[in-house]
Amino acid sequence: MVKTVFMRAYVGLVTLLSVGGLIYVYTAPMESMRVNRDGVPYFTPAVINPETGEPVSVDALVRHFKGQ
Repeated sequence: MVKTVFMRAYVGLVTLLSVGGLIYVYTAPMESMRVNRDGVPYFTPAVINPETGEPVSVDALVRHFKGQ
């Protein structure tokens, strides 16, 4: 009987901490999670190359213009 009470309390505590951690990470992400090292925001859609019509990532454009 006592074992089940402690086990339920432990499971409840772990669940609350996990859900609370996920909510915190998604509502207040760190600055390093918003942009990469070149300053390009994550989840930026690709741009279309006007000459070929192919999509090019913004990260590739930044590296190209930086000379890398």
